[in-house]
Amino acid sequence: MTVRIPITLACGDYDRTRAIKDGRVGVEGCDVTYLPMEPEEVFHRAFKHQEFDVCELSFSSYMRTMDAGTSAYVGIPAFVSRLFRHSAVYIRTDRGIREPSDLKGKTIGLPEYQITAVVWLRGIMQDEYGVKPTDIRWRQGGIEEPGRTERTPLKPIPGLDLKSVPDKALSAMLESGELDAIFSARAPSCFVRGAPNIGRLFPDYREVEKAYYKKTQMFPIMHLIGVKRHLVERHPWLPASLYKAFNEAKAYAMHDVRDINALLVTLPWLVAEVEETVALMGEDFWRYGAKENAKEIDALTRYAHEQGLVSRKLSLEELFPASTIEVSRI
Repeated sequence: MTVRIPITLACGDYDRTRAIKDGRVGVEGCDVTYLPMEPEEVFHRAFKHQEFDVCELSFSSYMRTMDAGTSAYVGIPAFVSRLFRHSAVYIRTDRGIREPSDLKGKTIGLPEYQITAVVWLRGIMQDEYGVKPTDIRWRQGGIEEPGRTERTPLKPIPGLDLKSVPDKALSAMLESGELDAIFSARAPSCFVRGAPNIGRLFPDYREVEKAYYKKTQMFPIMHLIGVKRHLVERHPWLPASLYKAFNEAKAYAMHDVRDINALLVTLPWLVAEVEETVALMGEDFWRYGAKENAKEIDALTRYAHEQGLVSRKLSLEELFPASTIEVSRI
């Protein structure tokens, strides 16, 4: 009788992972219990309590634990969350902020200095627009509720003005004018409500993001998959089996968004959107793989080092097991 490994898998309920959740795709040698939940909850429970056998992980937090030698997880280069982030800069429109260089000397809120979305944004601001992290006064706290703190302690780079705001919500501070801008993956409620003098730095962010991709050929990575280190030590085949399963699940999603017979997503021009994306980014526009995403990984590891989040620039070989880098081809 073949013994299968029972594993828990905590991840967002994405179209690209749903085939694992509903059983269309299995993980070789495993019985999977899929726990769909919001990424923030997964990260908190994974990094604080190591509750899950396999789970979605913040790339930034994963790098920090790998750098510190404390990571309970081994990375799998299945990048289940990725997003262009030019849309994530919310500004006071009455502060003379017209372009990125106008952010120099401004006071900007962020939920955590170390979250992946903000790491990308700071890197893009420096590489593309010459705005360094030390050019800005950073204020860290909860976007909607006071009291949010950094997930792990930081050692700020020299000259960085970073202070915690323990007793106020950043959205309220932006609305009242105490902040000039916010860097946030989630839209602050003051923007959603249409509060006066609140807007985006890049109102036509889609065109800016398309231009960024044309120039850099990078589609920013936010989250990867992690598997418990002790399970990998016991079952060395597990990372490759997981990587294979996530690729198979993504293939279902890529097929579904192209199905013009009956739309599976509630968008009237879904297929036209896919066709436009393919024309810009290629057939496998949501690619997995370490080597396949070497440019994005190189940028993100560099940003993390430059911004003081890790002590050295991490390599592909440190971040991912060899079996997921050198993959068999048929």
